[in-house]
Amino acid sequence: MPVTKKILLLLLPCAFYIAVSFNSSCNVYKFNDVSIADSIKTIKVNYIENKARYINPQLSPQLTDKLRQKIVNQTRLTQVNSDNPHLEISGEIRDYSVSTSAISSQQSATNRLTVGVHITVINHLANEQPKEYDVSRSFEFSATKSLPEAESGLKDEMIRSLVDEIFNRLFSNW
Repeated sequence: MPVTKKILLLLLPCAFYIAVSFNSSCNVYKFNDVSIADSIKTIKVNYIENKARYINPQLSPQLTDKLRQKIVNQTRLTQVNSDNPHLEISGEIRDYSVSTSAISSQQSATNRLTVGVHITVINHLANEQPKEYDVSRSFEFSATKSLPEAESGLKDEMIRSLVDEIFNRLFSNW
């Protein structure tokens, strides 16, 4: 093997390492599709209020708590309760409704529970308007179940699904 090919084979891994190192020194934090500017270090997640017509008393506190946990566990941001966080998240549950989703003579009827959350994000470090997002999820359940029975069975899935959707809207680039 000629000397130039040997040198090239030795230098190729070094060039790759340098390229990867240079790329990782950018000023945006990215992990698992999470994208947060380096300047943002703290976050405050305000209590997500329930302003829907029907109020599930467990939904607001659990949704708020699980969103806080996910942000702390999956980002480098520090949760603060002060009045001067870098990012401030507010939200309200605006829709909590049940509708019939399927009626058939061969199948049992199903109902659909729809939960809609409006989220507002204020970046106190940037001189820009607050960003607003609407997140909505629907959950099917048998029409033979009462709403409290359905809520009991769907609670964990509702919270997880809504928290994941809110988190993705806040921190992902898709």
